[in-house]
Amino acid sequence: MRKAKWAAAAAGVVLLVAGCGSGGGSDKGKGGDAPASGSSASAPAAGANTGTGSGKGGSLDAAAVKKEIDTAATAAGYTQKPGDDVPANLKSCMVSWAADAKKAADSKKSYDDTVSALVKGGWKEGRSLDQQGSVIKTLEKSGWSVKASYHGAGPLQIVQFIGTDNGPVCAKAFQEDLAKNKQ
Repeated sequence: MRKAKWAAAAAGVVLLVAGCGSGGGSDKGKGGDAPASGSSASAPAAGANTGTGSGKGGSLDAAAVKKEIDTAATAAGYTQKPGDDVPANLKSCMVSWAADAKKAADSKKSYDDTVSALVKGGWKEGRSLDQQGSVIKTLEKSGWSVKASYHGAGPLQIVQFIGTDNGPVCAKAFQEDLAKNKQ
């Protein structure tokens, strides 16, 4: 059951990521700054444009990315919401940080403050999609992409930060995981 939930969540992230690269959002003048691999659904699988030449994405690792997200999000007023863990075979390639949006005084402001803190910490803001109460921003740093998403339509609020290593080793791990979970 947990694998089915994870596969559904991963498929949802892929669809959301595809929406970011579909041209439906606004680049706010930054589209040229973001690598093409960070704006399409196949970004983790493509492994292109990392600029590192190493087997993995860059100098950051999953623990460092998670720590940066955690530090920025908690300083902005979020607490981490317990959720499904990243599958063991993807732990070095992916991080997932979900906020307990109901506990934040102003969840949208906390989201904006988290993204701002990450940008101040060296993450480069790329594509952005903002429509119908949902915002998805792509942030890039050292071969990693973070999809920062805020969905606040109505009483349901979902805030999540998904980080993926865009390097070729992780691209292979993502492809293998998708093939294994395909039904």
